Amino acid sequence: MKIKVEAYVKKGCDLCQEALQVIQKVHGEMPFIFREVDIASSEDLFRRYHTSVPTIFINAVKSFKFKVDEEEFRKKLRREIIKAKVSRLSTNKIALSK
Repeated sequence: MKIKVEAYVKKGCDLCQEALQVIQKVHGEMPFIFREVDIASSEDLFRRYHTSVPTIFINAVKSFKFKVDEEEFRKKLRREIIKAKVSRLSTNKIALSK
């Protein structure tokens, strides 16, 4: 399972740019799939997030709003990586026992 990070942002938002910088820095060091979503691309997204950008999701779970703390971001990613490895190991053990 790949770790997926989505950042809901809008153009001209300073907090969004700061969050994206943290995400890009960590992305250079840790494996995850990153998707940047411009809330202006959809009326629904704009309505839901226009007062809450940036909003960051890790594996579809809201993890940060307004500010991304680099160390906390790393911790959350490490937890997801560990969960994915444990899940994969459990699946492999079940398959081998059959």
